[in-house]
Amino acid sequence: MKRTLGQCGLEVSALGFGCMGLSYGYGPAIEKPQAVDVIRTAVERCVTFFDTAVLPTCQELGIGFVPWSPLGQGFLTGKIDASTKFESTDFRTIFPRFTEEARSANLAVVDLLNQIAQWRNATPAQIALAWLLAQKPWIVPIPGTTKAQRLEENIGSASIELTSDDLDEINAAASKIPIQGERIPESILRMSYR
Repeated sequence: MKRTLGQCGLEVSALGFGCMGLSYGYGPAIEKPQAVDVIRTAVERCVTFFDTAVLPTCQELGIGFVPWSPLGQGFLTGKIDASTKFESTDFRTIFPRFTEEARSANLAVVDLLNQIAQWRNATPAQIALAWLLAQKPWIVPIPGTTKAQRLEENIGSASIELTSDDLDEINAAASKIPIQGERIPESILRMSYR
């Protein structure tokens, strides 16, 4: 049985498969051969919708990838700096990458995005999203926003085409910037990559 997600014709199996439990979340990770067997069984049983993060496997199996927080929880928009104050209910208050020191150090990334954005007549957020879109045709970023104008800005990133030379230049410049602070708290990181 199949279902169509939304009105754009994306047809998937009636039940998908969440892969998180294979590597973390429910105790120790299972052995790789067992995980592969479970996924292959799902494919043999006509499951076509997998929620996983495992990129080489996505490419090998023809599975799409949806990057979580493609704008770095808002940091890559250029609207957050070292002096930004967060509400106590904002989850970023517990993220190491959002300490004042880390934000100050990591502004070099936003500066790089700003330079490229000015050259391309775009915004830093659009360049960050265009960079993701240029990586593989099966990657679909999901930026969130609470503002209609930011939604329009994000949608505009799909019309920005970065050449292989652009990507090489961005990657070379970005590789020289040491990122400060873990992207998520240590307690969550300990459960990942097991």
